[in-house]
Amino acid sequence: MGVYGSLPFAVTDTPRSARIFFSGRDEGNRASIAACSFDLDRLAVISDSITTEPLVGPGPAGTFDESGCSVSCLVREKGRWFLYYTGWMLGRTVPFYLAVGLAISDDGGRTFVKHSMAPILDRNEVDPILTASPSVLVVDGLWRMWYVSAVRWEGGRDGSRHHYLIKYAQSRDGIRWDRDGRLAIPFRTPDEYAMGRPHVVRDAGLYRMWYCIRGDRYRLAYAESNDGLVWRRCDAGFPARADWDAEMQAYPMVLRDGGRWLMFYNGNRYGATGFGCATAEAEP
Repeated sequence: MGVYGSLPFAVTDTPRSARIFFSGRDEGNRASIAACSFDLDRLAVISDSITTEPLVGPGPAGTFDESGCSVSCLVREKGRWFLYYTGWMLGRTVPFYLAVGLAISDDGGRTFVKHSMAPILDRNEVDPILTASPSVLVVDGLWRMWYVSAVRWEGGRDGSRHHYLIKYAQSRDGIRWDRDGRLAIPFRTPDEYAMGRPHVVRDAGLYRMWYCIRGDRYRLAYAESNDGLVWRRCDAGFPARADWDAEMQAYPMVLRDGGRWLMFYNGNRYGATGFGCATAEAEP
């Protein structure tokens, strides 16, 4: 898997352990998806648990994920594991193109097979530039998705700058998605220009979203909603910075562990320093 430990996503595995899916990079800087086991008592990766081969890797030349696969989220539904990911393809006029892919496991997450060589959420009339980084929940039989969509690329002295925010889609099977361009989280200030992977949970009837926002650097953000459609951005306390995450804090996801929340997230250089874990007491 080489270096990096980007975009961690944890699911409970045993009563006191979790399985964390993340993206590493090979010598060609292409991302693949791996996993490791995590001790929930020690808050530490279990030795020798990292998969030695990618669970999901780049596709063949010309496909939407030929340049890499990055973890987005995982849904366990009716015995199947749905692993949603972002596929990368390098560009010429812009640095890259992104689209949403899906891999499915029927053996409890040990192995995954791509649903298709094509993306399940590609560019269309409401998302003409790119789609990426979905967070998916199944609520009363309805599959709900919050995902990243670009509104434009902008040239500058430092090269092209992407402007993307968070939109909403829904589905009846987790594969074919209906979308009309509905915004979930728009930009709030002029210095915001990118929003990184959202993670949505439903907690006692309230939808909670953790995500990251980029101005001069990525920082963590939080929002709440009663229906998953209209969101309120809220101030929230986030982990104090240390050397490994002093430059940025990005790509958060949270896991409920009894009376606390665990937040897994990345630090400097988009995960080059690995991922970390922060804790917070859960509200009663």
